Amino acid sequence: MSFNEAFKAIADPNRRKILSLLKKGDLTAGEIADHFDMQKPSVSHHLKILKQADLVEDRRVGQHIYYSLNTTVFQDLMSWFYDILQKEGEKS
Repeated sequence: MSFNEAFKAIADPNRRKILSLLKKGDLTAGEIADHFDMQKPSVSHHLKILKQADLVEDRRVGQHIYYSLNTTVFQDLMSWFYDILQKEGEKS
């Protein structure tokens, strides 16, 4: 996982909204698209970027693909922020 990719992915407000939706539970691309005023291919594009940044995982159930948060990456990001804050606090 690249922090740069993760930060680029969450820079977009639509992708942040997708992450917020997935926080509530696994969803298909169609279910996610229902919350946006955009075409399903655009939602799929955003999901692809989130997957490339390892922020989202997918799994196939029958003919549907369900998307979910990869909480491990968020834990890594929080740990990185915590380390930065700790080192900054030591300087004070």
